[in-house]
Amino acid sequence: MNGRAASFSSAQERSFRRALLRWYDQHRRDLPWRRDRDPYRIWVSEIMLQQTRVAAVLDHYARFMQRFPTVQALAAARETSVLAAWSGLGYYHRARRMHQAAKVIARERKGAFPQSARDWLALPGIGRYTAAAIASIAFDEPVAVVDGNVERVLQRLLGAVAGREAAWQRAEELLDRERPGDFNQAMMELGAIICTPRAPQCLLCPVNSHCRTRGVEAQQPQAPRKKKEVRYGLATHEDSVLLVQRPADASLMAGMWELPELAPEQVNGDQPLLRVRHSITDTDYRISVFEVASFNANGGKWFTARQRERLALTGLARKILRKMAAESKLAQAESK
Repeated sequence: MNGRAASFSSAQERSFRRALLRWYDQHRRDLPWRRDRDPYRIWVSEIMLQQTRVAAVLDHYARFMQRFPTVQALAAARETSVLAAWSGLGYYHRARRMHQAAKVIARERKGAFPQSARDWLALPGIGRYTAAAIASIAFDEPVAVVDGNVERVLQRLLGAVAGREAAWQRAEELLDRERPGDFNQAMMELGAIICTPRAPQCLLCPVNSHCRTRGVEAQQPQAPRKKKEVRYGLATHEDSVLLVQRPADASLMAGMWELPELAPEQVNGDQPLLRVRHSITDTDYRISVFEVASFNANGGKWFTARQRERLALTGLARKILRKMAAESKLAQAESK
């Protein structure tokens, strides 16, 4: 498909916008960042939602906003506190860059948020999609957004879109310029809950009469996922746990705290206290946690339960410690 002639007519575009926005007004999910147009709340949600499902974000968002209710509070916080509040969401560079951007807004811009996508792009951690999403939702700037959901909707809707740049062009053509924020959210919502990657619900789609493929498309082959086994040691003293810090120059989760990793020969055929499955991007991990009486870990430190609540733990370490705590409570209850 090349050029506008291969897209909708003006009448079809108007019909599409009406149908999509009518559906969105009636069926949109009640999400906390949609309850007002506070640019700070919208910005935090958009950063959290990058490569992360809504269901996984909701609890983290609530806790984060309670801890840092304003951009000034976020800017004044230590990076370790921001990472601790972010723990479990992964992709920690997002939190670091958002923290940097908060300092720019609070200090250099005196608390004034950018109102255009172009100005948002000047901040750390803000790309084309995020800039357009915030500007359109918070400030009604008539700019389209294209994320994975929107691109999939466009591919199915129009039959073929030659690349990401063409998708941006198509999204701009379809954009409702009177309600740009709602339209952008409606397109993303459609892709998230109706026009899903697998088994799209075409019979429930509010714009299926406009769709050229009705969900019929060639399935893209999925790359095989990598598998890896990792062993961790759990050394405890009363309610304290021994943790080690990842190097400051580590490519992943730099500066975060975690349980010390064990080499295979350190296990000696012992049975693990806990087994956990954990996935990061294209790798599935099988985690085994072994009790160790002591552990000679360089840079290792003991942290109490209260200290760990405010510590920048890796998501995996937090998951393991929560599971261990839950199993310990269960065992205590069963022994009574």
